[in-house]
Order: sequence, then C-alpha cells, then structure tokens
Amino acid sequence: MKTCGLIECLNIIALVILCSRAAHGQLSSTFYEDSCPYIWPIVREAVAQAVEKEKRMGASLLRLHFHDCFVNGCDGSILVDDTPTFKGEKNAGPNANSVRGYEVIDIIKSRLEFACSGVVSCADIVAIAARDSVVELGGPTWPVQLGRRDSRTASLSSANTLLPSPFANLSTLISQFQAQGLSAKDMIALSGAHTIGQARCTIFRSRIYKESNIDTAFATSMQANCPSSGGDNNPSPLDVATPTFFDNNYYKNLRSLRGLLHSDQVLFNGGSADAQVATYSMDPYAFFSDFATAMVNMGNINPLTGTSGEVRKNCRKIN
Repeated sequence: MKTCGLIECLNIIALVILCSRAAHGQLSSTFYEDSCPYIWPIVREAVAQAVEKEKRMGASLLRLHFHDCFVNGCDGSILVDDTPTFKGEKNAGPNANSVRGYEVIDIIKSRLEFACSGVVSCADIVAIAARDSVVELGGPTWPVQLGRRDSRTASLSSANTLLPSPFANLSTLISQFQAQGLSAKDMIALSGAHTIGQARCTIFRSRIYKESNIDTAFATSMQANCPSSGGDNNPSPLDVATPTFFDNNYYKNLRSLRGLLHSDQVLFNGGSADAQVATYSMDPYAFFSDFATAMVNMGNINPLTGTSGEVRKNCRKIN
C-alpha cells in the first residue's frame, strides 16, 4: 500500500478539514473568489518576502493572529493604533514591546487596496498571513475561512485580562481556552506554535533560576543570555533545537524538561496534558493535523460578519 509523503499528507489534512467542517457563521474559504480573486498570491508573496528577510517574522505573524482572536474575537482590533483620546490593545501588558508584524500587515493591506479597494478586511489578512507564515517555515497548511469584518474599537482592558499568561498553570490555561470555545486538546496543539519564535528574558527568568522541573544544563545555557537582573529584553528562542523551523521539537523539549516558559513546561509535568504531549513528540503528523484543526477553530472565535463592523481602509485606523 502506497503511503503519502509529508507534503501530500499535509494537503490531505487540509482537504479533510475543509470537507468535514461547515463554515462558521458567514465565513467561507471562497468568500473573495469574485470580489478579490488574487488575495491568496498577494498575501503569500508578501509573507514569503517578510520571512525571507527575517525568519522570526513568521512566528510574529502567527502570534499576531492569536493575540487578535483572543481579545473579543478575530476582528483586527489588535492593529488599531492608540490616539490621544483612545487606548487600544497594542500597549497592553501581553502586547507591548512583544507583538510584532504590524508593518507586514500594512504592506499586504496596501497591495490589496491597489488590487481590490475596500474589499478585504484586516482581520482576514491577519488570518491568512498566519497560515502562510507557518507554511513558509515548514509547517502544515489549512483552509483559512474568510469573511471577517474589522472591529470599530479595541479593548485595552480585555487584552490585559484575556490573553493567557506565560506564568499560568495548566488548569488556568485550559479554562482560558475553554472560555474562547477551544478545547484542552486545541490548547495543547496551539501551544506547539512555540516551536518557532522567541521570548524575552523577563518572561522566563523565574523559570530558569527558580524552578526545579527544568534540565540543569538547559537552565544554565539560558542564564548566559538572561542574567538574574538586567537584560530584560534579551531574546532567546522558544525551541533552541530548530528555532526557525516549524516541527514537533517543542514537545520533545517538554519531555526533556527543556520548555522555556513556565506555561510551556506545565503541559508535561505529571498532569492531564502529558499523554498528548508524548504523542506529538513521537508523531509529527498527529501534531500537524491537530494544529491545523485548532487553527481553524481559533480563527472562528466570534468573527464580525455581514454588516457588523467595517472593512478598514487603513488597518491602524477606524474608518
């Protein structure tokens, strides 16, 4: 019996998700088929250029989608700039000096405005860019459901309270994801996004100096770039093995007690998530499949559709 190669299997995974999942609300993978048929290559080219210039940008664009969706739904609210009379989400604790990629979204938006003015929402751009970033770094693909509209506001307070903390324990993480309509399985799969990207010293300092469920050699190596005081913004890769390649090493790291964040290692610490982490560490196909499904689920968090919201002309400003 002939078996599929990795790319063939990933394409099959995407097809299965598309065929087995009804569009959420008014979202559809063919939403812009007539109104902006070149949306896919336009976004793909811009993402490829950004990732080629800086591999880390792939992780940043993926994280941008996550931080958008967890605050009042996938509505592009994270993109809105502060003004003298308005404070949005960009400078919330989990986002300030941390979330990146806004300039890439601006580039994509300008190209789409040239191709089909006033048609494609910023929220949809963020969703497609996240998928294309993962693919650029060797990860799975999935059918991005489209038709989201952009919020006319943003919420600093919600960004400060709804986004999961890197210091959270397992039960808190499960509860926060369930509050968004995502299962514990989704949470563990989505956490695998930390197979790419970086974290600042201030986020993981307490783990590498104070926690006991950590590989000693790993902790020592991380301390070289993250002193016990100072250097708060010094970055370190979340996966030291393959920091710019989307694979299942994140889960292998957890089993070796080499998770960089507290919220990473709690997924493999004698609790209910251990079995799923073990499976993903041994079976990259299972991880890729579940990650793709979880990304579709996350992209369906409370989208604005129909006549709700707007399609921004500039992703940084309300029309």
